[in-house]
Amino acid sequence: MSGARAAPDESRPAGARLAVRRVAVGSRNPVKIAAVRAVLARVAPDAAVDGVAVSSGVPDQPWGDDETIRGARERARAALSAEGAELAVGLEGGVVDMGDGTVHTCAWAVAVDRSGREGVGGSLAMPLPAAVARLVRDGLELGHAMDRVSGQHDVKHGQGAVGLLTAGLVDRQRAYEVLVTYALAPWLAPDLWASR
Repeated sequence: MSGARAAPDESRPAGARLAVRRVAVGSRNPVKIAAVRAVLARVAPDAAVDGVAVSSGVPDQPWGDDETIRGARERARAALSAEGAELAVGLEGGVVDMGDGTVHTCAWAVAVDRSGREGVGGSLAMPLPAAVARLVRDGLELGHAMDRVSGQHDVKHGQGAVGLLTAGLVDRQRAYEVLVTYALAPWLAPDLWASR
């Protein structure tokens, strides 16, 4: 792990702090790593955040929330075994068959620590254009389907489907930052999560 640190952010929320020094992200995808770094910059600015190549244990294109969560959880757990990591985050994007002929996106983040604590956060639900949905139904991964329909290359390592479909108003990193924040809720507000 290279030990890149999250850049401090002046908009850090008061009181929300994580006492971690090393965080592993279960992916080498620069967008996923950047999303985790951006969130950690606000709550653990001294933490080193690094990506680790791990398997999700699910198909390249997960279908449904359950399979997508399983992929994120497997990424987080595998990344936690990285040397020195106290916390790990797995991110997984998937698609959901809505039952009315449409396909929507979904994405989930899972955070785990060495004590076994886990947090899960997700959403990023938006409809896909019919041409993209057809390609995904035919077995193409969403990122590749977006490449084909848009004429761009490697969309999933950049703005993502969400960036293309919102004309850049929301890119993949910003969307993932929200999911990572949701997944970190048990650490950010631990008193509210304590068993009583």
